[in-house]
Amino acid sequence: MYLSVIIPTYNEEKRITRTLAEIDKYLRGQNYDSEIIVVDGGSKDRTREVVRERQSEIKNLKLLEIIALGKGHAVKEGMLAAQGDFRLFTDADNSTSINQVENLLKEFEQGYDIVIGSRDVKGAVLDPPQPAFRRFVGWVFKVYRKIVLGLWDIQDTQCGFKGFSAKAASDIFPRAKITAFAFDPEILLIGRKFGYKIKEVPVHWKNDLESTVNFKSMIKMALDLLKIRWNIISHKYG
Repeated sequence: MYLSVIIPTYNEEKRITRTLAEIDKYLRGQNYDSEIIVVDGGSKDRTREVVRERQSEIKNLKLLEIIALGKGHAVKEGMLAAQGDFRLFTDADNSTSINQVENLLKEFEQGYDIVIGSRDVKGAVLDPPQPAFRRFVGWVFKVYRKIVLGLWDIQDTQCGFKGFSAKAASDIFPRAKITAFAFDPEILLIGRKFGYKIKEVPVHWKNDLESTVNFKSMIKMALDLLKIRWNIISHKYG
């Protein structure tokens, strides 16, 4: 198996059908074996049923049902269940189209172990651009994250389009402890700790202007970054 595509879901019945169709159409046109793994964290709508209905149409579509602990937990379970030489996780809203995986795979061929999509490096496109307040909040989080955790050379840790070699995934994700949205910088820190080469590449991001900043989630992320820092100090990542 060459490529695994992991999609964490929670109440995505309205969007998952289109996302699966686009990913399947792209993968059918490639000359390598692939699989799609939907990891559902206890959706209360028909997300799981919708995925099951598509399994007869989409080759190698798998559904993994887990306890609802958060996006980080869903990605972790999907990465560990995957069989691909390279493993990509992407968002259920398809904000980064699957054809952009080509840019990640090129970097793996150059010897990188972790290749992450970025909205903050030269060449990235946000369509439409974020409002000024959202940009300010993002900048504050970035500065806070760099002060608490480092990773000074990585500009965007939160883009939901990240690829890992099978070896990197098998080393990193069993050690991951954060189950919510702050899992992204944690897995990158673990990867850096174990000497894996990380590359940040620009993506074309379809920006959802209707999404709102959830301050409760922001506070939770801020606290989780402190937990990650403590985990580093106390050598909990091995």
